[in-house]
Amino acid sequence: MTVTELVSYEDALASYDPVMGLEVHVELGTRTKMFCGCSTALGAEPNTQTCPVCLGMPGSLPVVNATAVESTVRIGLALNCEIAEWCRFARKNYFYPDMPKNFQISQYDEPIAFNGYLDVQLEDGEVFRVEIERAHMEEDTGKSTHIGGATGRIHGASHSLLDYNRAGIPLVEIVTKPITGAGERAPEVARAYVAELRELIRALGVSEARMEMGQLRCDVNLSLRPHGRETFGTRSETKNVNSLRSVERATRFEIQRHAAVLDAGGTIVQETRHFHEDTGSTTSGRVKEEAEDYRYFPEPDLVPVAPAREWVAELRAGLPELPRLRRNRLREEWGVSQHEMQSVLNAGAIDLITATIDAGAPADQARKWWMGELARRANEQGTELSALPIAPAEVARVCELVAEGSLNDKLARQVIEGVLAGEGGPDEVVDKRGLKVVSDTGALSAAVDEAIAANGAIADKIRGGKVQAAGALVGAVMKATRGQADAARVRELILEKLGVQG
Repeated sequence: MTVTELVSYEDALASYDPVMGLEVHVELGTRTKMFCGCSTALGAEPNTQTCPVCLGMPGSLPVVNATAVESTVRIGLALNCEIAEWCRFARKNYFYPDMPKNFQISQYDEPIAFNGYLDVQLEDGEVFRVEIERAHMEEDTGKSTHIGGATGRIHGASHSLLDYNRAGIPLVEIVTKPITGAGERAPEVARAYVAELRELIRALGVSEARMEMGQLRCDVNLSLRPHGRETFGTRSETKNVNSLRSVERATRFEIQRHAAVLDAGGTIVQETRHFHEDTGSTTSGRVKEEAEDYRYFPEPDLVPVAPAREWVAELRAGLPELPRLRRNRLREEWGVSQHEMQSVLNAGAIDLITATIDAGAPADQARKWWMGELARRANEQGTELSALPIAPAEVARVCELVAEGSLNDKLARQVIEGVLAGEGGPDEVVDKRGLKVVSDTGALSAAVDEAIAANGAIADKIRGGKVQAAGALVGAVMKATRGQADAARVRELILEKLGVQG
């Protein structure tokens, strides 16, 4: 059934409870592929990072990447999962051009990690627990590029290009149990979960988890059930959603679409769907297969994986501080509100601010520059804060120069501009541009005299007791000195020369 009009979000939630299931694929940051020695480096010419193993040539035998196993165990532990004492790989059989073997090596009924949870903090501070069904290892597929169509998808394309460089790259798939009880906050919970998972993956150092590069992508499963009913409805699966905003929008759209179909007496089709960033909508992909349609069976060319309990205990002991706990600790140390900390998180600035503080800057100043001037410049350039060509130590040096009076805020912004332009470190930019604050009394006295002489009416007001009018004369001196005067010292000189007590 085709639905052209959605019901309102409020009406959908008045009749139905949303049930979600989120499947997140994480591309591990290993140097070589999951089952062979081919490089995983980005940017190579198509089909140059392949071998008989990842191309599925007859007679080739896979070998498990030990680093990928370790990374998966660490992810499982951080997600509070049980780690299997014994597990094995399976062949997931299906035909698609980007699958050179016509099967994908994955794990089916015996995952390496299972039965965990992740607590996620929503913007108002509420903590929502998401139960984890499993985390398992598998290999990625190749990449298809469809040429000639209007949408970039296979429908309407004249031909397709295949690149198998990505085939065999290690993946971890993290699958939640059905997420219930989120109600109207379901889209927010979905976004917060993926955001928290991304932070956790980065904290573990097992992947950069950059969604825009496909290193972390989410499949959003959603169904609705009428209020009071226990059984779940039929689900749809929106595939490969690649931004936090899109996860939230796709969830919201599917809630409204499902409700519209059900309200009209229609039936939800179990299918995969594509999310469209430009419209915020989803469209049908293909009817969804069930597990039995893949004809899973144990991979005969790989021995089972049996993580030693002592090794698992060592990995558990070496886990870093989990992101949510770290944020709460830093929020208290920095003395900021939950809302302010959420803004820092959304900007991707936590590690940058922390590193700036570690380099000697006060917490409030480090936060001020990263969340102010630098965030503005990143936004103008359409890039992430971490991509700006300025190091935390350089920001800390700017803070130090301001604190010692060598720079004021206006000059500091010019120094940052110079660093970002590649003119050198803060001290080099100060020297090259001649940006140091002028605080010498002799150098400022003449500028103050000129400002008083040129603004006699204002000077008379100050002499008459309207001390606040001194701000106009301070501004005149700052303009004359190109913003390099010490404003506090200028004000003192003005009041002294006019015989007024500050």
